Amino acid sequence: MNFPLISVYIPCRNYGRYLTKAIESVLRQTYENWELIVIDDASTDNTQDVMKFYRGHPQISLHRTDGIGLPAVCNFAMSRAKGDFVIRLDGDDVFDDNILLVLGTYLMQHSDVALVFPDYYLVDDFGEIFAHEKRQSLYKDNHMLDMPPNGACTLVRKNVLEELGGYREDLGAQDGFDLWSRIRDKYKSANVNLPLFYYRRHGANLTTNTSRILAARRQIKKDAVREKLNSFLPVIAVIPCRRNYDFVPDLWRREINGLSLLERDIEVCLASEMIDRVVVACDNPDAENVVRKYDDIRLSFYLRDSKSTIRTASIVPTLEKIARSFDPDLKGITVLRYIQTPFVTTGTLDEAVTSLVMNEAESSCGVEALNTKLFRRSPHGLEALNRESQIHSDFDTVFRDSSTFTAVLNRNFIRGTLTGASAVYFEVSAPECFFIDSEQDFKIAKILANQHE
Repeated sequence: MNFPLISVYIPCRNYGRYLTKAIESVLRQTYENWELIVIDDASTDNTQDVMKFYRGHPQISLHRTDGIGLPAVCNFAMSRAKGDFVIRLDGDDVFDDNILLVLGTYLMQHSDVALVFPDYYLVDDFGEIFAHEKRQSLYKDNHMLDMPPNGACTLVRKNVLEELGGYREDLGAQDGFDLWSRIRDKYKSANVNLPLFYYRRHGANLTTNTSRILAARRQIKKDAVREKLNSFLPVIAVIPCRRNYDFVPDLWRREINGLSLLERDIEVCLASEMIDRVVVACDNPDAENVVRKYDDIRLSFYLRDSKSTIRTASIVPTLEKIARSFDPDLKGITVLRYIQTPFVTTGTLDEAVTSLVMNEAESSCGVEALNTKLFRRSPHGLEALNRESQIHSDFDTVFRDSSTFTAVLNRNFIRGTLTGASAVYFEVSAPECFFIDSEQDFKIAKILANQHE
């Protein structure tokens, strides 16, 4: 078998205290045909001192860049890589001795696969293992390609990376998700269920910068569906409200910071550039007066049948009537919003649409991961639904529907279903999950609004 050259590159920004272990984990590889490119991106710690120890090694090249950021460093490494396959090792992580052998052999034996990634261990700042992250096998146990691999320690064919134009430098985060979003529809990917690297979690990780990650994730999804979205128009936002059956009559009238719950929802929906129509559906004609306050041709009122507003009634017939008035062939998307969750943002509604289209699903919804232990009754007592274990699979996390929104294909309504057979999800923030279902909840919502708005 011909053993191709594998290019490993280590980007490092102030990770000098970890860098020796990262570099030497490459030196220990059982697969010998590799090159290592180490890039110091304007570190101010002892990174340069560490790099000097490896100067002169025939398989290692050392470089310094001027604080250009991770994606640009990845492209810098790409331009210098001589191998057929490329893999990134972050300066604070460590390879297992066999990662290049296992992943490289997989790509050699599967010419139709462009990208392969392994499971991994989570380690703390001191290198102690505290968890094993396991991914279910793609196309075998996992048929929804909605979870990207880790951006690092994924082996990719260099010619595929070059064909895709390398890494985007305008995002600042989520490089793995970006690459995944562009590869998955064009090429096959694969995963190996062996933990083959040690992923360090500490306070300086880019993965802890939630606001930057969220913005990058949403932009990647928007860009991924830019052309596809034309086949799913119109996008209709429906805000259902009712006279009765909430903890107070006409809950939609209640105000937070000078705006009624209905007005808050209307303004969030109208702020979206993706939403073509916004429909307030209520059995109380007074709600139409709120609609008339807004000078926007996208906004309209639909008078619901009071029978359709009872708690046990399906909302699907109402949604189908509304959808058919704007989308007779039911080719578009409906975003269902709930006034009881007043902190949902426009960006989250847009992400519901892009997640639905990107994953070719029939619905998408916002969820909240449950970290407390849940149980169900079994023949021998209580059985934990989310077991505590050092081995964690992507199927182990338990989520709850946040009841914030649901984006669905309009054609679902023909079959009398809201969500359809295939649903995707994404996690939303805790404030967005806050649901008003009592007078006490409403008081808390007003306090939260005063703190954050």
